[in-house]
Amino acid sequence: MTEKKLDLLQGTLDVMVLQTLETMGSLHGYGIARRIEQISGNQVLLNQGTIYASLVRLQQRGLITGKWGISENNRKAKFYSITRRGSKQLADDTRYWQRLAYVMVRMFATSTEEDNS
Repeated sequence: MTEKKLDLLQGTLDVMVLQTLETMGSLHGYGIARRIEQISGNQVLLNQGTIYASLVRLQQRGLITGKWGISENNRKAKFYSITRRGSKQLADDTRYWQRLAYVMVRMFATSTEEDNS
């Protein structure tokens, strides 16, 4: 049985983009998308429209900046970097998602324990 790709919950892509930029430094949209796919073990596949919408949202909120440059294959590309405000937002979001993940793990563990009784 083949598992289908994961659908992202609202807001998770923005956090993934921020985390990618925090970790990797300045990247263009295609590079960000490929890195997220790589880290997810190809469980998350992103098209250009999806990543572009996230980048526009994050830029409008002042969490990232964009600057035109030349990519590794000599094409004009916009390179994005996380701002100080973006780093603070990422720290807040990280705490939130860690708390939520902890609760979900506990919920599933409780469900499994009850199933084994």
